[in-house]
Amino acid sequence: MLFDIFNRKKRIALFVDGPNVIRKDVNINLHDVKRALEKYGEIRVAKMYLDQYASDKLIEAMANQGYDIVITTGDVDVTMAIDAVEHVFRKDIDIIALITRDTDYRPVLIKAREHGKMTIVIGSEPGFSVALRNTADVAIMLNSSTENHHSHHGYRSKNIKKEHKTKTKDI
Repeated sequence: MLFDIFNRKKRIALFVDGPNVIRKDVNINLHDVKRALEKYGEIRVAKMYLDQYASDKLIEAMANQGYDIVITTGDVDVTMAIDAVEHVFRKDIDIIALITRDTDYRPVLIKAREHGKMTIVIGSEPGFSVALRNTADVAIMLNSSTENHHSHHGYRSKNIKKEHKTKTKDI
């Protein structure tokens, strides 16, 4: 029993800021994201947040990729942040992963780290927040559908460590 606890895969809760990353100018391939996250554990929760203006075709496509769809009538950021913080307190989740470029989610990463969760942020240019990348334990930069850059950061609110060099991996 104790052996299983130490050797089990980490459990990931993945939250996707749909209006911020499901755009033609951003070019994030969500299938590639899931494959990149497999290195860190297994995705147990995958939620896609969309606003009330999302097309039926988009909603269907995201559901077909395995995402639970959350439609908001207000600000997607608030709903997604609340859900992500709720998962910080779940014992069956080890890693909080966010797909966004928006600095507004930095407090979610900080809270997750304070409570011992590993944090991963996935984004791409243009506009991928430097603050998000530097706050998360791991930042995955998706520049195209075939190239990612993984940065591992050592910052902890109570324990500052040296930043690791950026690793590049093709997927």
